[in-house]
Parts: sequence; C-alpha cells; structure tokens
Amino acid sequence: MMTLDEFQKFAHQLVDWMVEYYRNIEQFPVKSQVEPGEILNHLPQAAPEEAEEFSRVFEDFKQIILPGMTHWQSPNFFAYFPANASYPSLLAEMLTATLAAQCMIWETSPAATELEERVMDWLKKAMGLPPQWEGVIQDTASTSTLVALLTARERYSEFSANERGMAPFAPLRVYCSTETHSSIEKAVMLGGFGKENLVKVAVDDQLRLDPSALEKAIERDLKAGKKPLAVVATLGTTGTTAIDPLKPIAAICARHALWLHVDAAFAGTALLLPEYRWMIEGVEQVDSFVFNPHKWMFTHFDCSAYYVKDSQALLRTMSVLPEYLKTSTRGRVKEYRDWGIQLGRRFRALKLWFVLRSFGLEGIRQTLRNHLQWAAGLEEEIKRQNDFEMMASRTLNLVCFRYHPPAVSDEHKLDEINQALLQRLNASGRLFLTHTRVQGKYTLRMVTGQTYLQKKHVQEAWQFIKQTAREMAL
Repeated sequence: MMTLDEFQKFAHQLVDWMVEYYRNIEQFPVKSQVEPGEILNHLPQAAPEEAEEFSRVFEDFKQIILPGMTHWQSPNFFAYFPANASYPSLLAEMLTATLAAQCMIWETSPAATELEERVMDWLKKAMGLPPQWEGVIQDTASTSTLVALLTARERYSEFSANERGMAPFAPLRVYCSTETHSSIEKAVMLGGFGKENLVKVAVDDQLRLDPSALEKAIERDLKAGKKPLAVVATLGTTGTTAIDPLKPIAAICARHALWLHVDAAFAGTALLLPEYRWMIEGVEQVDSFVFNPHKWMFTHFDCSAYYVKDSQALLRTMSVLPEYLKTSTRGRVKEYRDWGIQLGRRFRALKLWFVLRSFGLEGIRQTLRNHLQWAAGLEEEIKRQNDFEMMASRTLNLVCFRYHPPAVSDEHKLDEINQALLQRLNASGRLFLTHTRVQGKYTLRMVTGQTYLQKKHVQEAWQFIKQTAREMAL
C-alpha cells in the first residue's frame, strides 16, 4: 500500500504533469487518433497479482491511456457542447477527492448540504429565475429530466403511481419538439411511459417548437382518450441551439394543467447575461428547469443545476426513509438524497463555489460575451464566402454551416462532400468538429464555448476549414 510520504512525492509529480499538460495541450491531436481496440490490445488480460510501482503505472498512463484520449479542454475543441473545466474547478475537485465524503444527507457532511443550498440560490438570483424556486445539484440534465417526468407523473396520479403502478393512469403523454435532445426519449422509456407516448411536435422555420402544433397534438390526444401529462421545452437545442418560445408554450400548459419542464442544459448559462433573459419570458409558469454549469460555466463534469417550483411534489416522489437514514435533524435541514434518484452524492457544490468566487459573475459574463462575439464574427465570415453557407440561424455561440461549391447542386453529393470534409478535418488532429442535420441536410457544427478559447483559435480554425475544403475540391 502506498505510504503518505510516497503519496506526497507522487502527488507533486502529478501536479507538475498537470501543469505541463495544460501548458502544452494544443500540441496534442484534439481528437484521439487511435483505432478501435488499439488501447484494449495494450492492456493485460488480467489484473496484476502483485503490487506494481506507481511510477510504472503513471508511465503506462502516459504511453497507453493518453493517446486514446480526446482533449476536451483544448481550445481547438469545437465539437458537441463543451464539457468545460477551469483551474479553480480542478483545484476544488482535488479537495473533493481528498475529503472523499459521501454527502447523501446533512449529517454525513453538513457543509456539503448547506453550501449546495447557498450556491443554488446564488445562481437563481444571478440568472433571474423565480425567487420561490428551490434547487438541487444533479449529475446530468438527463437525470434531471427523468426526475421531472417522474414528479409530473406522481402529481398527476395524486401521488399514488409509486404505490399502485401506472396502469390506472396510462397512457400518459409527453410532448417535445422534433429537435429535442435524446435524453427526453430515454426519460420517457425509463419512466415507464412507453416510447410511443412521446409526442414529437413539429417545429417552425427556425427549428423552434411550434405552439400551434403543440396545441393541436394535445387536443387530438384528449379526443382520443389519451392523457396529456407534460411538455419539455428546450432552450438551446443540441442541433442548432434553437430557443423554444416559452411564453406561449407555458400558456398552453396552464390551460391544460400540464407539467412544464425546461431543458436549458447548454444555453441556460447565457441567462447570466441580462440581454438573454428574453429566453425565459413566461418562466413563472414553469414547473422544473435544468441547466448544466459543466457545459458553459467552466465547472468540471458532473454538475447539473435543477430547479423546481414545488419542492414538496419532488420530495413526495423521491423520498424513501429506511431506519438507518433516520436522524434527529430530519425536518430541520435539507436532505438532498430525497431530491433525486441516487442515494450516494458527491460534494459537487464545492467546485461550483470555487468557480463563482474565482471568476466572479462579471468574469463569467465577459467570457460568455467573448464566445458570443467570436461566433458572430465567424458567422459573418461564412456569409462572405461564395462556397460556404449558413444552415441555421445563429442564436448563441453555435455556428451551423456547410461547404457548398457553386458548381454542386445535388443534395446527396453535398452531404458526401461535407461528411468527407469533417472526417479530414478531425483526422488532422488540429481541431474537432461534429455534425447535425438541418432539414435533412448534413451540416457542420462549430461551438465557440471552450474555457481556454481565444479569438485566434477561432480564426485559425476557420482558415484551416476553408483551406481543407478548397483543397479537396481541386
């Protein structure tokens, strides 16, 4: 077993390596260049019987594991949505791992509970969310959405579905747009509603959920004897960051007594900017809301901020009280293990606290505005080209575009060209992009949201994209 003195020695070595990693991160291929099975083939078939020197383990990490890692913290990472980190968050994670606390209830670590309560209030105020809402840190937006739909189910059944099952209340219908994240479908599956009871509603020309189509879908279901339960509105869809019109959706939900859940996993961070509060007009009628500080707020994964209007409905849905969890403080403190699916909970609030204090709200706002400004500049550059085109309206810091040589009009051929372009760009190791389909057309996505991103990285990436595309066309 490693001694404390040995731990101190190796900890210093690892911290030195971590510093050099961040100092030289741009030298690594952004996307891992290994082939399937390559890492597996370098790993022994069985665990070692005898202890190995830590120096050897660390060397294998550098030689075997590191080549198989995609470098999400590289400023040349423009793919998906970022899973951001920052130096203050990293330091907090080191302390969290050192304490190694299981923060399931107040008595297992009072500071973990009370700090979580406070930072969730800080965020609520900073983002302009309703003051009566209460928050909890979940692991991901996927879990938060499942929690929301389960709570909606229990409220609909007058809190009897957990006892009696769902049969007396089926079929319960959940509505979202065709652009909604796949986690909504998974939550419907895992919640026992049945995938056929997820109703995907048409979108408008800006790929936002169409309120009139939503109203019609609900009315059709009511006439057919089905039971509308909940609507999931998205602020910042995965494909194009479309913003569903919250106010008319909320009015429809109010008329039909439906639970309204808002998935703002990526875009929610923009609510720290007063100029983006238009996204939550009508939020007073929302029942639950989630956004991920681990995406665009420089906090290590995992950290998902989940808010509810009616915390008692959440507690009645999630709470189970075995004898071994009964405490003398119950009823006087928040027991966050009753606010979600897991009993075991990490001390996630610490890294969020470190980030908010180290950046300050104004520091976060300035970084967000930089990302938005650089995306706007990229959009203008694309519009000036005669062989590139924007594929969707830019709302935040995601730019959706494709290469379109003037001589090519066949859509199938354009899909092939852009798919080949994406593969070549990512294989270069110089940047990492992903794709979506906009109205069926293959589209490149470029997100300017990485913590360590600078304007030069966006400019250099765009020049490389243009150069690569035009070389392919020769």
